[in-house]
Amino acid sequence: MSEKRWIDQGSYDKLQAELKTLTEEKRPEIARKIDEARQDGDLKENGAYHAARDEQSMNETRIAQLEELLRNCEVGEIPEDNGVVSPGMVVEAKVGPRDMKFLLGMREASEDMDLEVYSPQAPLGKAILGAKVGDTVPYTAPTGRKFDVKILSVTPFQG
Repeated sequence: MSEKRWIDQGSYDKLQAELKTLTEEKRPEIARKIDEARQDGDLKENGAYHAARDEQSMNETRIAQLEELLRNCEVGEIPEDNGVVSPGMVVEAKVGPRDMKFLLGMREASEDMDLEVYSPQAPLGKAILGAKVGDTVPYTAPTGRKFDVKILSVTPFQG
């Protein structure tokens, strides 16, 4: 079973809308294409049939991803502005030599954002979770490199 991941209401609504479009509009459209292509005869060399089946496979894969995401997310209110790193907060930090600004939340909901998103379950998210403005915490990157992360600011996400 997956851990629950924080997501804001707007992102949740966007993912729900995408799921609805894929299941109620795209799925029947692809089924129609497959049926039309089947009527053309020999399926072995029917390019339209194979293209429609590939499209169906990609659509069903995305539907499964969205269902899993939505099943394993926790829709949260914008957190309190208390300077503590928690899901739903925009964090400005110095990670080693690099200045970064990102949202601690669900990466999958971040397509239209001009802000990087890190999951609280990601190595960086785990390292800074609960830290306060001014804190410096150790972080080991997936590559094995070790960095100090200085929390510069923490503000609630205003999607």
